[in-house]
Amino acid sequence: MNVSKILRTISGTALLVVFSLQSIAFSQTVLPPPQPDDGPGSKPRAHASVLKKRYREGAKEYWIYEPDAPKPRTAPVIVFLHGWGGTNPLYYGAWIDHLVKRGNIVLFPRYQSSVLTPRAHFIPNTVEAIKDALERLQKSPGHVRPELNRIAAVGHSLGGVLAASVAALAAESGLPPVRAVMAVEPGMTSEPANVPIADLKKIMADTLLLAVAGDRDTLVSDIDAKRIYYESRRVSADNKDFITLVTDDHGTPGLIANHRAPTAPDPSYDNGEGDRTAPRGSSTGEPTNGSGPQSTRLPVVNALDYYGLWKLFDGLCDAAFYSKNREYALGNTPQQRFMGRWSDGVAVKELKVTDKP
Repeated sequence: MNVSKILRTISGTALLVVFSLQSIAFSQTVLPPPQPDDGPGSKPRAHASVLKKRYREGAKEYWIYEPDAPKPRTAPVIVFLHGWGGTNPLYYGAWIDHLVKRGNIVLFPRYQSSVLTPRAHFIPNTVEAIKDALERLQKSPGHVRPELNRIAAVGHSLGGVLAASVAALAAESGLPPVRAVMAVEPGMTSEPANVPIADLKKIMADTLLLAVAGDRDTLVSDIDAKRIYYESRRVSADNKDFITLVTDDHGTPGLIANHRAPTAPDPSYDNGEGDRTAPRGSSTGEPTNGSGPQSTRLPVVNALDYYGLWKLFDGLCDAAFYSKNREYALGNTPQQRFMGRWSDGVAVKELKVTDKP
């Protein structure tokens, strides 16, 4: 018998077995939920493109993103506030794109020229940028006009503190009322950062508010999320909730609710600064040691976005602006808590919702 022929046959059989095992393993991989087909958090269908314009410089800089194709005459306004050092819209680009194509104008104030900008300047810089942007939208030709009775604010990390502060200071700062506020993993107002925060008792009673924490956020934990929830005393328990994003690693890739989970990179929103491949977390002051649950790899947008943050904020704005979809944002309802299903049909761990964090 030809020995070389036998060896080739054995080798080919072994490869076939390996490929077959790989195919079986791949077919058994449990995948996370895709973006929902409809409702809050789903793929927007109202507008096909976004107009992107940048104004002013340094800590007073801001971006205006406007819906286009078709271009509406007017639109609500979302103030989107980044985390400490996350001055490049790239880090939140997918979420911004979602909001604008849904039919909103998005303002992205920079509020710090670098991480060395004094903390005391954060709130004044943010308020000044918003006022300048709203005036520009109202008076300069070619812009979608802002619907000043439909203003909302959302922020991550330091931006969550600023979102709540803007809502509290709107009246005395000459800004329109902020109808909806979502502070996502807000921080850090205590030692050692000591970031200033406004008197939250000034937030209007009819404001809709969500304070959101991540169960694996080892940077800021839930300290300031609880502070924002409790200190917004005029807002009734019916109009606000405290929510925890829950980690679920049932499938691959896992859904990890750490401090960089709210970032949603999109290179088309890059402002030309820094590393285009910067990881989630480099824009929020987190350590970048490349290991553990706070890994620095650039993740894709996932169910924590679609069914978590995007759904919550879409529903909150819909409720505040149009009196619809409230059940997706408030009230500890099944629609609010639901996070989709893994590809094997197992439900993703639900959001935790409470009025007594």
